[in-house]
Parts: sequence; structure tokens; C-alpha cells
Amino acid sequence: MEIISTQIPEVLIVKPDVYEDERGYFLESYNEMRFLENSLETRFVQDNISKSGKGTIRGLHYQIKNKAQGKFCQVITGRVLDIAVDIRFGSPTFGKHVALELSEENHVQLWIPPGFAHGFSVLSDHAIFLYKCTEFYSKQHERIIIYNDPQLNINWGIEKPVISSKDQEGSFLREIKQDFLYSEMKI
Repeated sequence: MEIISTQIPEVLIVKPDVYEDERGYFLESYNEMRFLENSLETRFVQDNISKSGKGTIRGLHYQIKNKAQGKFCQVITGRVLDIAVDIRFGSPTFGKHVALELSEENHVQLWIPPGFAHGFSVLSDHAIFLYKCTEFYSKQHERIIIYNDPQLNINWGIEKPVISSKDQEGSFLREIKQDFLYSEMKI
């Protein structure tokens, strides 16, 4: 596997080795040993699968305190634009984001550590999105930043977004509490 830093060094692109032939393909979607060799968080406790139609935007979600989540994301079917927003106060990249297309064709994966809000938009007719989490879901610790916050200026690649009512009620970046401090983060 190849691991590549993004413009926010803690957010990493993971390109697994893919073996293709006339039958299809094979890849290791996760290998703890490879993660350990690259000093990446490896304690995953929950896998989530989301199936969504074209134009759906999910996010921007994060969890706080001892329920903060790192996420290892990949697409099983379709294409999505995956987004990670730095919400670590004091970070040189605070409020900046990484946007990366994940698809069943490119097999690219994205590692998003705690201290980042996460969301994605569906670019294909439908997509099945899988992400491994380093902490369990906790409704009381969940927070949402509104997807169309002008301060973030995210181009989701969608003309007519389909958004849940929960996601439409998210906060603006300027309103969130300082739950993540860059100086305290051990990534």
C-alpha cells in the first residue's frame, strides 16, 4: 500500500495494492500490520456502511471529548467526494479542508484523524460508502457543521443537494466550541 500526505499532513490518502485480472480484482481494504508500520491509529471499533443516491450530502459530522472518532473511508460502489475539515483550534490549517474523490474504480481510501469534521457527497447514481471508526457512535457527543458554511467554501460537486433535516441544522464553523486544540492533539 502507498500512503500519501495531503495538503493537511494528518489527513492521508491510502492507495492499496490492487490485483486485477479478467475475473475482477482483489485488494486488502485494511491490514493492521501495514497501519502499524506507518504509525497510523489502528484501534477500530465500529464499521459503518452508508448507501446514498446521487446528490446526497452527508455531514459535516464529528464527535467530541473521549468519543472523538478517527475514520478510515472507502467506497465499495459508485463515486463520492469525501471531505475532511480541520477543526483543531490553533492549527495552521484550521478551517481548511481536503476534498478527494473515492470510487470503486480508483480504490483510493482516506484516513481522517480525530479533530476533523467529515462529510461526503454522492457523485454517481448511488454509492455504498464504508468507514471504519476508532470510537463508537455517541449521539450526545455528535456535532454537525452546516455543509454550506461560506467560511469553508466547499465545492461539493452537486447542483441540487439532498440533505437530511439534521444536517441542515448544523452550526457554522465560527459557532463551534474549542473541543479540539491543535497543541493538545497527538496525531
